[in-house]
Amino acid sequence: MKLAWRGPMWHWRGPAPHYFVSVPDDLCAALKDASKLVTYGWGMIPVSVGIGELEYDTSLFPKDGGYLVPIRADVRRAEGLEEGDELTISLELRAGKAARATRRRT
Repeated sequence: MKLAWRGPMWHWRGPAPHYFVSVPDDLCAALKDASKLVTYGWGMIPVSVGIGELEYDTSLFPKDGGYLVPIRADVRRAEGLEEGDELTISLELRAGKAARATRRRT
């Protein structure tokens, strides 16, 4: 399954601060259906995320009936991203939780 959308990057100021882009509600139903096949626990869904020229592996975080895409620090630095920036996200489901390093998109 491949998905793409645009959304603002926001900062969660918890004990371990992170940056995220929320998955739009209209895409969450398909992800919930697919999660039964790929989740490795706690509703986490392994994905490959593309932003700008970079691609990386991570997992979607389930939150309040939806999903959050974590935006890695190395990607934020390389792409010059700041809180509130509108990002174009491409996302592809992966099987398993083994992840590859950040890489240039082909």
